[in-house]
Amino acid sequence: MSLTTRTDDGWATTRFVVLGFGTAGYACADSLLQAGAEHVVVLDDRDTEALREKAQILETLGATITLGEGSTAELPAEVEIVVTSPGIPPHAPLLAAAAARDIPIWSEIELAWRLRDPATAAPWLCVTGTNGKTTTVQMLTSILTAAGHRAVAAGNVGLPLLEAVMDPEPYDVIAVELSSYQLHFTSSMSPHSAAVLNIAPDHIDWHGSMEAYTADKGRIYENCQIACVYNVADPATEQLVVDADVVEGCRAIGFTLGTPAISMVGLVEDLIVDRAFVEQRASSALELAAVADVTPPAPHNVANALAAAALARAFGVPATAVRDGLRNFRLDAHRIAQVADVAGVNYVDDSKATNPHAAQASLLAYEHVVWIAGGQAKGATFDELVTAAASRLRGVVLLGQDKEVIAEALARHAPDVPTITVEATDTGAMETVVGEAAKLAQVGDTVLLAPGCASWDMFANYGARGDAFAEAVLRLGAS
Repeated sequence: MSLTTRTDDGWATTRFVVLGFGTAGYACADSLLQAGAEHVVVLDDRDTEALREKAQILETLGATITLGEGSTAELPAEVEIVVTSPGIPPHAPLLAAAAARDIPIWSEIELAWRLRDPATAAPWLCVTGTNGKTTTVQMLTSILTAAGHRAVAAGNVGLPLLEAVMDPEPYDVIAVELSSYQLHFTSSMSPHSAAVLNIAPDHIDWHGSMEAYTADKGRIYENCQIACVYNVADPATEQLVVDADVVEGCRAIGFTLGTPAISMVGLVEDLIVDRAFVEQRASSALELAAVADVTPPAPHNVANALAAAALARAFGVPATAVRDGLRNFRLDAHRIAQVADVAGVNYVDDSKATNPHAAQASLLAYEHVVWIAGGQAKGATFDELVTAAASRLRGVVLLGQDKEVIAEALARHAPDVPTITVEATDTGAMETVVGEAAKLAQVGDTVLLAPGCASWDMFANYGARGDAFAEAVLRLGAS
């Protein structure tokens, strides 16, 4: 199928099936209709009042919507392209059937790329990684805005990418967060520049193996035009650059918390410096910002700032805009957010640390920690995390479905660290958890909620978990 732009006559006659009718599925179907597609079928096994209301809107525009159990069991006979929502795994029956019939499968990202108008399309600066994607994309957007560009964060965060692409007033540049789910079915995208922040085990059940997960992350570098940004501390990210088929002249640019070599962005004492996008990079570096301009200046957050700075510099942003953009940026809620100081103990909410890699980065930002962890581990292990953080642990409080997985790792690698297990799973459990953590903490310590697990066993989402923690801390302070 050779559809390339929204003005291509082929959109009208091509038969599309959109799998899934959530936020992404609705946006895909609506965008196809706006592009002139006349044969759009949407399938979803769910059937709710909210979905039926959305279905009525698209049906008036010409789409066919089928909801309810069994709707995705069989692939329509005349389909030519399947557009799938993120999160639906490749082994889902309908996608497997499409693959068996050699029917192209597009992600919403692939659709967005093909819907771009080449005459006015904004360049994409793309970011993926196991952790830090959202923060990096938001930092990048702040820097681009400080440079005077009409920029937006889109994709897996912020504005749906299809809305950004279809906006009648084109953006100057789009900062795009991409998940491994979205990248799996993306093939023709050619970003201006792209970054892989880190690679650690996550979503292995969806991808089937760590190798497949890593390969999907690496797809972000394919057809990259100007710069492939990688993490010097994570050799897997550099190998993905080596393996990628990029546009001739595209450069490999590293970011590091150490002193940067040529073609890197890094740190010299307390300064963020560029030794990649300066003419005299063999002998000098350009000051971009101070580490103090990054809030909070935890090492993994500084690493996010370095990656954002590298992408911004690849786009030609001046040093002053990097500094101003970082100064203006503040993390979203539940990302290493200080809640309160109670009796000389600092309480920090990093509920967004939903896998061991993210939790480890958070733990290593503090000298003495009472760690609150647990939830749904998603098949992850915690041996590496506990080994790395053991010397910092004042104590541990565990909760949630897979707390024993963490307890076993602590028993193996940090047997002397006091560990308390909270069995309660009701809405008041977090108050018990915070109370136990307070008993373990000493003046100057940090009580850190960095669960290393998903929240769905006890909470609606990581935000609700973080809110419960913050509320319990504030009640502790008031008592």
